[in-house]
Amino acid sequence: MKSLPGIPMTLLVPAFVFTGFVQPATAQDKAKEAKKEAPAAKAEKGKVVTKTVFENDHMRVFEATFKPGDVAPTGPRPLRVIRPLKSGVLERTFADGTTDKVEFKAGEVKVLQAEPKPYTPKNIGKSDLSLYVDYVKEPKK
Repeated sequence: MKSLPGIPMTLLVPAFVFTGFVQPATAQDKAKEAKKEAPAAKAEKGKVVTKTVFENDHMRVFEATFKPGDVAPTGPRPLRVIRPLKSGVLERTFADGTTDKVEFKAGEVKVLQAEPKPYTPKNIGKSDLSLYVDYVKEPKK
């Protein structure tokens, strides 16, 4: 009998691996589409740059790139799987003023539980931080 905390892992790990297989297959199509589309707007200074890779009713997969000092929008975060493409440190500032630091090492996979307390993540490192993120969406009711 599996323990209750082990059940989400048995669902998330295959989903994360699946997204790794889907991405290379669609990369050529996306490259063709990118050539047809107008050039993307330049990133706003101080804000994280995100690029959605895949999205459906169950998950949203995206790449997030933080330059030093960049911040992401405040908000609650769902259950997510994160694989850093480049190492770095994020400082999370919660609405009540408390902070904590999360260190990411390239290639290391982290599963972060849903965080109902909104927070603002900021790259406090001296280099770019690039993350591959898989948000697991709540089932529609």
